[in-house]
Amino acid sequence: MYKKMRLAWPFILPGLAGLTLFYFIPFVGGIWYSVTDGSFENRFVGFENYATVWQNQMFQLGLRNTMELSLICAPLLFLLSFVLASLLHRIRPAGTFFRSSVLMPYLMPSSAVLIIWLLWFDYGGPVNHLLSLLGVQRINWLLGSELRVPVVLLFLWKNLGFCVIVFLSALQSIPESLYEYATLEGASFRRQTFSITLPLVVPSAFLVAILSFVSAFRIFKEVYFIGGPYPEEPLYTLQNYMNNMYGKLNYQNVTTAAYIFAAIVFVLFGILFFSQRHALRRLNGEE
Repeated sequence: MYKKMRLAWPFILPGLAGLTLFYFIPFVGGIWYSVTDGSFENRFVGFENYATVWQNQMFQLGLRNTMELSLICAPLLFLLSFVLASLLHRIRPAGTFFRSSVLMPYLMPSSAVLIIWLLWFDYGGPVNHLLSLLGVQRINWLLGSELRVPVVLLFLWKNLGFCVIVFLSALQSIPESLYEYATLEGASFRRQTFSITLPLVVPSAFLVAILSFVSAFRIFKEVYFIGGPYPEEPLYTLQNYMNNMYGKLNYQNVTTAAYIFAAIVFVLFGILFFSQRHALRRLNGEE
């Protein structure tokens, strides 16, 4: 085993060097900015910046909108990807074309998709035209709180394919002999789902949950494309706040907001990790 590790190190080190240089060192170095006042003397102020940023109304608005959008987008992405992966798994090999095409939105440039999306959700666009045919009053999707709808749909459309592929790989790795044996023993579909499918899919489901929340936290790209640097209040995210502070060269507020958000994300991922452990123990009959 140690010999294999020695052989693997030359391949691992370049990646670790890149992570250390471009991620770890800036992350640790940014702590100094968050505890200094940004003056010429760069005096140490402790947690004063954290208290100031936490009390800032725009920071509170951005944090609240980011968490709300994440709690909308991530569960929707998780559920839709699992349902779609299950359907594609059932129709194989006829679903080969669909399995290949689900990644196309993920590969398309966001700027090109944005133009199509804005045309679709324009006041005179196809979506409102369809609503008119159904007898529903037209909606101005690009103003106010309604703007969240095209943003969430754009997010789902762009990120669904990758999560589907992860779930589909997990489903296809389950041996068919397990289901055949369970069927011979008289196990129902529900019994097979809870005794075979879910225990074997939980690790991949945990990965998809992490990817869903990570992608949801990065919804700023969709918001920025549609709403600009200062979007409507329902779409003003924490990344908008940090981007605007960076434009004003206020590095103290940028780093402070980033570390506050990082702490929240670590707590959330910790909850997901313990939820996965609990789910595995429960499915394996250990509780």
